Amino acid sequence: MPATAWFAQGSTLPGAPGVKCLETTSTTWLKAAQELATAGGRLLALWASHRGEAGDEVYAAIAAGPGVLVLSLPRSPSQRHYPNLSGSFPAAGRMQRALRDLSGLECGDWDKRPWLRHAAWQTRQPPLAADPELPWGGDAVIDDYPFIRVEGDGVHEIAVGPVHAGIIEPGHFRFSVVGEKVLRLEQRLGYVHKGIEQRFQSLPVLQAHRLAARISGDSAVAYSWAYCQALEGIAGVTIPARAAHLRALALELERIANHCGDLGALGNDAGFAFGLTQFSRLKEWVLRATELAFGQRYLFDLIEPGGTRVDIAAAGQAALDHCLVQVVEQSALVRRIYDDHAGVRDRFVGTGIVAPALAAQLGLCGFAARASGQPFDLRVDLPCDPYTALEVTIAQQADGDVAARVAIRFDELLESCRLVRLILERLPPGPHQLGVPEPAAGALGIGLIEGWRGPVLVALQAGRGGAVLRCHPHDSSWQNWPVLEHAVIGNIVPDFPLINKSFNLSYSGHDL
Repeated sequence: MPATAWFAQGSTLPGAPGVKCLETTSTTWLKAAQELATAGGRLLALWASHRGEAGDEVYAAIAAGPGVLVLSLPRSPSQRHYPNLSGSFPAAGRMQRALRDLSGLECGDWDKRPWLRHAAWQTRQPPLAADPELPWGGDAVIDDYPFIRVEGDGVHEIAVGPVHAGIIEPGHFRFSVVGEKVLRLEQRLGYVHKGIEQRFQSLPVLQAHRLAARISGDSAVAYSWAYCQALEGIAGVTIPARAAHLRALALELERIANHCGDLGALGNDAGFAFGLTQFSRLKEWVLRATELAFGQRYLFDLIEPGGTRVDIAAAGQAALDHCLVQVVEQSALVRRIYDDHAGVRDRFVGTGIVAPALAAQLGLCGFAARASGQPFDLRVDLPCDPYTALEVTIAQQADGDVAARVAIRFDELLESCRLVRLILERLPPGPHQLGVPEPAAGALGIGLIEGWRGPVLVALQAGRGGAVLRCHPHDSSWQNWPVLEHAVIGNIVPDFPLINKSFNLSYSGHDL
């Protein structure tokens, strides 16, 4: 069955444009996933929601053809299994392990190792299960976590983490090497599990956007917009045009700041401290102009239900426009220096390659995917207002190495500067905020925003009395962390920090 036929059977979900939901059986769940994958579909997220005495419901959001199709699979209390999706979508593997840890549902995957639990709760007491068998607390059994060993003459293991220097969040990386050549990398994450999804359920639905903004600090705008988009959808609210433009402006400023920071760090990892100095200066300019415009350097609470917390200051508009003219000119100059510097090129070119075929197979997404020949960008492929009228240009590369990911960042930096200046020029008059009523209990809405790293999805179900029944936030790092294990194969150990930084994946957004 073609992808369009599956979409034709679904019903429209509120929130992001182009999203439909289709209730399935175990047979049609697997069949739909297989056929959508064959049609070039991408798994965006996988999660479960408890339904009280009715049991649970498993959801898979898949982007394909006409839009995004959310497959739902009801499970009765006696049905604790659902069909394994990793055969169609390899990225589902870790999501399914996390779903088992949090909700207690099994899929028959070969990998039974826990992903998030880290002995933090008892195995019979998944924190999001409908009917936990035991009270919270008690002794949890320490997991036996066997890493996959690489056998052979001269093979050694290098264990890095989980505790790292400075402010880097925890994650364990186990390298199997011969000399300095990496044969295999195996990650173990989940150390920063914060109980975010359970915490949502204790918050009022009209206030939980503040928690969404703090899921991954470098993507505060993307998460809070995705949450509010889902909420406004189930509440039946259309935000003012000025509010939509201000949100897009903030999202592009977030993209600019992150790309500036990482382009400098990548230069530094290649032994070129000049790049770090210059991009640190440019990022500081952007943050100062952002503060003049909105009263905050980092826009954690700018986006709220119904629009934005504040309007843009008149002085801030002029400051942003002047700042971004300088960023465009000076980043172009530093790009030429990067391109002409033999030492930088030697470190970037051919390092950490993810071939386009592998990127497609593993479900790589975001700017890293666009560096490997996968031109998917929600701002173009499933745009919400005001992106429907901004004509975003998708940056594309095909080599899939560090140099390609750096080139994508430079291109997206310039495009975001253009978009911000265009939004300022077109900023419509009118209010930047309107009231949002409490949504009806049980309604499901999907928020979907292209963050700087990749797609950010928020699935929101309202509960009774203005509460959150279920909120699942999903970061594109879920798809991209496994790809990093492949990107490092065949490279030398000292190149891992450079390859890692070229992806710059989120621990916090991944380990909820």
